[in-house]
Amino acid sequence: MNKNKQKRMILNDNLWKVTFQLAWPAVIAMVLYGLNTVFDAFFVGRYVGETAFAGVSLAYPLTQIALGFGSLIGVGAGSALSIAIGKGDKETQRKLLGNVNYLNIVVSIGFMIIGIIFAKSLVGMMGGSGEELSFGVNYFRITLYGAFFWIAGLAGNMIVRAEGKMKSAAVMMAIGLLVNIAANYILIVVFNMGVEGAAIGTNIGMIVYTVTSFVYFSRKKATFEAKPFTIKRNKDIIKQIMSMGMPSLIMSVMSLVQAIVVLNAISKFGTTSDIAFYGVVFRIFTFMLTPIFGLMRALQPVAGINYGGEKYDRVIRSFKVFAVAGTVLMLPFWLIMMVSPNLALNLMLPDKNFIATDIMNFRIFMALLPVLPVIFMGMTYFPAINKGKVASIMGIARQLVFYVPVMLIMPRFFGMQWVYIGAFLIDFIMVLWTVFLAKREFNGLRKKKLQLT
Repeated sequence: MNKNKQKRMILNDNLWKVTFQLAWPAVIAMVLYGLNTVFDAFFVGRYVGETAFAGVSLAYPLTQIALGFGSLIGVGAGSALSIAIGKGDKETQRKLLGNVNYLNIVVSIGFMIIGIIFAKSLVGMMGGSGEELSFGVNYFRITLYGAFFWIAGLAGNMIVRAEGKMKSAAVMMAIGLLVNIAANYILIVVFNMGVEGAAIGTNIGMIVYTVTSFVYFSRKKATFEAKPFTIKRNKDIIKQIMSMGMPSLIMSVMSLVQAIVVLNAISKFGTTSDIAFYGVVFRIFTFMLTPIFGLMRALQPVAGINYGGEKYDRVIRSFKVFAVAGTVLMLPFWLIMMVSPNLALNLMLPDKNFIATDIMNFRIFMALLPVLPVIFMGMTYFPAINKGKVASIMGIARQLVFYVPVMLIMPRFFGMQWVYIGAFLIDFIMVLWTVFLAKREFNGLRKKKLQLT
């Protein structure tokens, strides 16, 4: 599909049709991406042990900061690209990748240096001690050596999605996933390399993932003038990328804050087994959300290109259509998980007997999944219409205003179950708040439309 045809489809076709055409490959791509963490957990939990799994669970939120930087650059550049395509701004399109490469290099070097120096302190900050701490530090340090590829791979893939080329992005992710699974199996199962093997395997997958993006751009597959091997620093473009991508980084940083508070609460008032259980529940929860992450990526070019093209009615309706599609997509899988929690739990910790309280906590944590697409669509929608500050405030408030006090206070006085009850109540409040903010933005867009007529 050539550039003009793709743009016309996003600007003019029925939005349900647009949603389907863009979303299904994006959903598949994000499910494949989510499987990376599931397979890491599968191999470590089954072939290394529960203590090693607890250590990797402590380090896991720290590794996601690299993906947060990738999202910062990828979402920001993707949003800038979508709006530039909608406006027909050729200059921004031509200069984009050079500035993305500059940011990839600077950010990955800074993150790698800081992470390697303070690895033990950072994993300790997550609540790690003893053997868990040792496993976590080893895993985290090795992933840091691949930081550039974690960041550049995700950023490049997000730019491909911002063109609306969801199928191409899905193929790139699939290639990286297959390499990651093969590398994990060989390093963990065949060579018995433990958590170090899991980290090296993931790095290998990320290297391949990054290479696919460079091959795509260098072979002139992009629908804009792409120069993948240039390095440029344009203040205006970098400012635009940082402004629109900042909510994604804030989400990752705030998720780390959440993980610090929660894991420290569990470490203080629970056991190694409790840490491993939360690690399993959180990974399942995150994996269940991966189809929604796919919809988020598909929404970004639809909202951004229509916003750039001043089609404000379609911008408003795109949020509603994608939010409803997310709920419909989530429901059947959510029902299976709620009815048979042990199917997923035993996949990662096959030797553990889960008691009734564990099952109840799992169900509480998962209860709001069908309505969470509202929050995640909002986190994509606002930056796509150049309202990144709204999404940033949401991300910061969710963790600092809600998660920190709830997790510091409630488990101490009312027990471990409040880690799960508290998470449920916080997300319930966030859904209501997102609906309110979205309605307010809809009114602003309707006023803009009236000014055009």
